[in-house]
Amino acid sequence: MSVSAAGGPSGDGDGTRAVRAGLPEAVKNEPTLPGPVFAAHFHLPGEVGGPYTYGRDENPTWTLLERAVGELEAPGQDDVETLVFASGMAAVSSVLFSQLRAGDMAVLPDDGYQALPLVRAQLEAYGIEVRTAPTGQDAQLDVLDGAKLLWLETPSNPGLDVCDVRRLAEAAHARGALVAVDNTLATPLGQRPLELGADFSVASGTKQLTGHGDVLLGYVVGRDAEAMAAVRRWRKIVGAIPGPMEAWLAHRSIATLQLRVDRQCATAQTLAEALLRRPEVTGLRYPGLPGDPSHKIASQQMRRYGCVVSFTLATRARAERFLEALRLVDDATSFGGVRSTAERRGRWGGDAVPEGFIRFSVGAEDPEDLVADVFRALDESAR
Repeated sequence: MSVSAAGGPSGDGDGTRAVRAGLPEAVKNEPTLPGPVFAAHFHLPGEVGGPYTYGRDENPTWTLLERAVGELEAPGQDDVETLVFASGMAAVSSVLFSQLRAGDMAVLPDDGYQALPLVRAQLEAYGIEVRTAPTGQDAQLDVLDGAKLLWLETPSNPGLDVCDVRRLAEAAHARGALVAVDNTLATPLGQRPLELGADFSVASGTKQLTGHGDVLLGYVVGRDAEAMAAVRRWRKIVGAIPGPMEAWLAHRSIATLQLRVDRQCATAQTLAEALLRRPEVTGLRYPGLPGDPSHKIASQQMRRYGCVVSFTLATRARAERFLEALRLVDDATSFGGVRSTAERRGRWGGDAVPEGFIRFSVGAEDPEDLVADVFRALDESAR
């Protein structure tokens, strides 16, 4: 198998792409994936020039990771740029605050990640109007007139609603608005927002992209050079940069992305189908279920349905007993890791969910073991 000068594989398979993404050209006696470069400054005699001048601007370890993410989000497309950040929220903020000015209007989902209300408050403090609508049924279309930027989160977290990215992007562009898609839950192996018409694909690499629960990271991928220059300038101004060790760990972890995603998505499907048989489980959501409200559009624009399943138990107490009874599942926030996690999402506030709502992130355990553990915990929590 050949590797291009840009480091991208000639093969088209997700597994091939993941294990080769972002690798430099082979050099005799050098490692296939160079170690992290720890440098605040670089040798810079005479006039300023070259790619690396100061550690807040660029780092060789970031470069390889950015190349890898770009190859996953937009394979074969050389006109995209990728920028990595210290966290998912750093990436989210970079797009919103670099593209919007006082007097502009943005459309956000009202059922997205729980930090979005904090973002809304800050945008409004800067004189930016914010309108919101649910993700499901493309409801953001109804408030789109006059927008400068449309922010989509699909599937939504934690409700797992899905919107039609192509339809919304076409409508937004017809009105002169930019479109950003939070691709965290889907990952680039689940959907590619730029191919669906979005201007930006934004994600928290903390979740399934890196998949081990030990790295905080975010990224932005975009095709418009002027818009991405503004994102880069924002990163420089606020200094929201990843450490080289985090960037290296993320790049290393991407090699197993397809293996992890396929296992986790398949087990999530198995778990969701099994939970259909449990009468105490209500409000079950998973885009891969044929009866799920999101299934039709998800099946048209997603290649994998994700690792998160959500459902509701009757009361807060029942949900807490269920979580305590689990043996193979950690009671923890976040999602996408190789070890399954679950939490009663209402404990944080900020999500419009019932007290007994469970967000369940499926890991890489054997599916029969995981289903058995969940069923046993459901039985024990009823007592």
